Amino acid sequence: MSEQTETRGTRRVVVVGAGMAGVQTAVVLREKGFSGPVTLIGAEPHQPYDRPPLSKAVLLGKAEGSAFDVDFEALGIELQLGREVLGVRPGDHELDTATGPVPYDVLVLATGAEPVRLPGAEGVPGVHLLRTLDDAERLRPVLARQHDIVVVGAGWIGAEFATAAREAGCAVTVVEAADRPLAGALPAEVAAPMAAWYANSGAVLRTHARVESVEDGTVVLDDGSRVSAGAVVVGIGARPATAWLKDSGIELGTYGEVVADDHLRTSAPDVHAVGDCASFPSGRYGERLLVHHWDNALQGPRTVAANIIGESPEPYDPVPYFWSEQFGRFVQYAGHHASADTTVWRGDPTGAAWSVCWLREGRLVALLAVGRPRDLAQGRRLIEAGTAMDPELLADPSRPLKSATA
Repeated sequence: MSEQTETRGTRRVVVVGAGMAGVQTAVVLREKGFSGPVTLIGAEPHQPYDRPPLSKAVLLGKAEGSAFDVDFEALGIELQLGREVLGVRPGDHELDTATGPVPYDVLVLATGAEPVRLPGAEGVPGVHLLRTLDDAERLRPVLARQHDIVVVGAGWIGAEFATAAREAGCAVTVVEAADRPLAGALPAEVAAPMAAWYANSGAVLRTHARVESVEDGTVVLDDGSRVSAGAVVVGIGARPATAWLKDSGIELGTYGEVVADDHLRTSAPDVHAVGDCASFPSGRYGERLLVHHWDNALQGPRTVAANIIGESPEPYDPVPYFWSEQFGRFVQYAGHHASADTTVWRGDPTGAAWSVCWLREGRLVALLAVGRPRDLAQGRRLIEAGTAMDPELLADPSRPLKSATA
């Protein structure tokens, strides 16, 4: 063992954030043989848990929780739960917390994202967010009582919650300020077919519907109409949970995210950032990406851990991937379509299974698959490889994606 490796192995690593990105960073460090002290600090008192089941099994009472299956004690990972971090002083290599300072040799920022709150709705009875285990547990009896529910926002989380609420037997109205669901995520022509999914499931979707105010039991829209609401669930987006970093000197980006380099290092020495709270430059897409999805929180820690132990990893440049289960459909997306110059449809978007492919200069850069997981799996590999595609062959939904190359 070299002297440098030995020194790296005895450094104290502190990870702030006990979600997927933070837990994975700690676990991968141990997998890679790091033997120094590792401390994982989480603001919530609960054992670290996975978030995707919150809008599904946990919400519907099919599971009590979604704690990670990790034996932290056996791995020698110190958990400090229910501890809020208030700031960091990179020059001193110290965190400030409500219960005193925490020194570090290496710091990993993995604080994730927090939901955007609906202005004027804070403190109004019956208004809920869905981000944490406590949120899901507060909402579970609401669904069980089969309240009339208004969901604000027809994005991914709004659609998933509406799906669960309909499954629980609730009457559901979804109000969306834009002209279509998923307006911030997908082009109009791709999101348009998804509007019918709401009605088919028995939910009401109201677009061009901006919330003016929320009163106890009622949502008032900007056209003066009033929607009865036994409960209101707000799903209007998320932003990086980085307010505590504002006086740290660590560079933050346009959306308040930590600006990381292509190895997920921040502007401060010995400080890394990973998951929903950080953006990184993508060589593949030629722009900085801020990816609020589970797969990014799963993959990024491998790069961070490799850096900490002194390996020289490849630049972090994943093909972004996420999935959503809504209204009886399995929706998957891979890539980043912003720079595409060609859109190719595979199958009938009014049917149960179809895909959309985005090309740039003949190469696949992104793909949305509805009920076509094989398209997604093959497409993801083709995006990674930068393979040239034949648009005419690609448009044939009976042809495997991997055989539609140019």
